[in-house]
Amino acid sequence: MKTIKNMLDEYSESHQNRTNQTIHKFAVPAIMFSIIGLFACIPTPSFLGDGNWSMVFAGLSLVYYALLSKKYFLVMLPTVIFMYIGNMFISQNLDLLTFSIIVFLVSWAFQFWGHKLEGKKPSFFKDVFFLLIGPLWVAKALFNIED
Repeated sequence: MKTIKNMLDEYSESHQNRTNQTIHKFAVPAIMFSIIGLFACIPTPSFLGDGNWSMVFAGLSLVYYALLSKKYFLVMLPTVIFMYIGNMFISQNLDLLTFSIIVFLVSWAFQFWGHKLEGKKPSFFKDVFFLLIGPLWVAKALFNIED
């Protein structure tokens, strides 16, 4: 497994354009938020008890972050919990599925526009795990985290 530093450095290679960086700072968290919402909309089997698929996704993401870095895990834990609670709040007031689909599609449209400006393909075309590295890259920039 690559180190967190390797993954973030590689991710940064295709995110040098300032506009693309700004887009990512908004769109990446929005995409993660919408994915948690989408997973919450999948019918829950009885073996999950009071949980739902978004908890499974969040839990597996957090395990991956913990394996990569204790520091990033500690940043992402409250972030993911906040996103989960936010989705549960939204589900009480709006149709969560429709909301999540719209946020997902609009955010990805901006992401692809940013990469068009950048002139480079998104990192996840190379390695699907970069979909989980994007939120760490944003966290690093927002919270000035040192590797």
